[in-house]
Amino acid sequence: MDEPKKDVIRETDAEAIRLGKTLLRNARFGALAVIEPQTGSPLASRVGVASDIDGAPLILVSMLSAHTGALLADPRCSLLLGEPGKGDPLAHPRLTLVCQAARLERGSSEHARTERRYLNRNPKAKLYAGLGDFSIFRLEPQRASLNGGFGKAYHLDQSDVLTSGPIVEELATSEQSAIDHMNADHLDAIAVYAKHFTKVSGNGWIIAGFDADGMDLVSGDDVCRVFFPQPLAAARELRHVLVEMARVGRASVDVGTGLNYD
Repeated sequence: MDEPKKDVIRETDAEAIRLGKTLLRNARFGALAVIEPQTGSPLASRVGVASDIDGAPLILVSMLSAHTGALLADPRCSLLLGEPGKGDPLAHPRLTLVCQAARLERGSSEHARTERRYLNRNPKAKLYAGLGDFSIFRLEPQRASLNGGFGKAYHLDQSDVLTSGPIVEELATSEQSAIDHMNADHLDAIAVYAKHFTKVSGNGWIIAGFDADGMDLVSGDDVCRVFFPQPLAAARELRHVLVEMARVGRASVDVGTGLNYD
């Protein structure tokens, strides 16, 4: 008698959702798979990636590229994210998003927001972002597959990777001014966020984006994701959360080094 097959998909939990969001927010590039219109065959290409404020992936692509024409002919696509490290590349986590691509019209408020966020993450793209043959596509996730390493497979749905509600529009309105203020006046606090909350090394960290779940920090080509203790319910909570996180991080550093400011 045959034994029943073991279900290899684990139950989706908070840890899996956080890992999926981390892979999405940390991504600088990904493998985009589209459907070649002439043949119906799959076509894969590497693209630069950023994320919209709700978490949807953003790509900036040339109209001369084969994958751009494929997206215009058929918006169905998938995006593989996750960078391999040392050792077996299959032992490192990765996320595959099944998406519908939407080209954003220049001059629209949505295009302005997504272009701002894309260039905050990929400043070198300013050299060609304004050229007429380049367009921003927003990839609307329908579902996702998360592989956290051997034996750690999960299915995620749209609500697991995207943020919804009034907080999205609220933050979109005030995000850039908050970024500019922190990067101009509070680099010391940003260094604390990076060191204490993500344990990364190096200097020169700045904030590239805020969202309801956390913030994205960059230093050259390095990226790290910092989650808030709790998701924001309203944009006005952002300042208080940043102040409190800086206080907690500095207190930890002081304890660890034996410093006393009394």
